[in-house]
Amino acid sequence: MNKKRSENIVSLFEIFVSLERKWMNDWNHLNEVGLSKTHILILQILETEGLKRPSILAEQLQITTGGVTVLTSKLIKDGFVQKCQNERDRRAYNLEITDSGKNLLHSARSQINQQIQKMFGMLSDEEIQNLRDIFYKCLMGQKQ
Repeated sequence: MNKKRSENIVSLFEIFVSLERKWMNDWNHLNEVGLSKTHILILQILETEGLKRPSILAEQLQITTGGVTVLTSKLIKDGFVQKCQNERDRRAYNLEITDSGKNLLHSARSQINQQIQKMFGMLSDEEIQNLRDIFYKCLMGQKQ
């Protein structure tokens, strides 16, 4: 790899890390629902896709099953998610969003949309599509 390319890649990484930190700080500052982005994502997955085993959620979120347990314990305790016995395997359980979880998720969506608009609103449609394609390519390159 030539020196200029290497410098640009390092610079890109530094910018990405700074952006991620800025977006996280913005989320924490504006957060009215009191949950992390990952909590919201779990609720969104459960609302959209229905019952999920914790191991499937872990795969989707690319975290450990222990991480899912920690995250969903709070959601269960707060009444946003409930455990349901798995019909095929009585020893296992699925997770399901509750009506309270759906209500919270709907409230959070306006906050999420504000955050997304602040993050990407200045980009043209073409720039958004290009950035999406680039991020997707980076993500798929990591899985190989």
